[in-house]
Amino acid sequence: MTRWLNANQQRNWRSFLAVVVVLPDLFSKDLQDCRELTLSDYEILVRLSEAPNRCIRMSDLAERVMSSRSRLTHQIDRMIAAGLVERTMCEEDKRGFNAVLTDFGYEKLVAAAPDHVESVRKHLVDVLSDEEFEKLGQISRKIFAALDPQMQRKIMDGLPNDEK
Repeated sequence: MTRWLNANQQRNWRSFLAVVVVLPDLFSKDLQDCRELTLSDYEILVRLSEAPNRCIRMSDLAERVMSSRSRLTHQIDRMIAAGLVERTMCEEDKRGFNAVLTDFGYEKLVAAAPDHVESVRKHLVDVLSDEEFEKLGQISRKIFAALDPQMQRKIMDGLPNDEK
């Protein structure tokens, strides 16, 4: 028997769905307007900037940015053409490839970071009280952990806050 959503649950579901669709588009539009980067570009640049030697194996990077390997390959190809990253052969096994952040890519990231943070504040953080934002983070981590605990650990690895 189907457990239909009641009116309140339906309203909350649709509000949640609207936020997860619209918010990333707003962040991406803001980045494109001021820095000619997509949100996907930015996330890849951030991940590479945080990695040792600004280098991550492509398959690991795909997991960290929650992308398919083929989609990431196309994204990296575009970023290589823009001079943001390079692709190098993995020294460990010679079969895989690494994505490496270029100096230009790092400079582009550093320039874009304040604009992106302002966009995140404008569209999300400052809309909520500190308590609401903390609760949103707790709820998001709980949902994500229930979806894929291993993926959550990989993506949250290295982020501040012991709670993760």
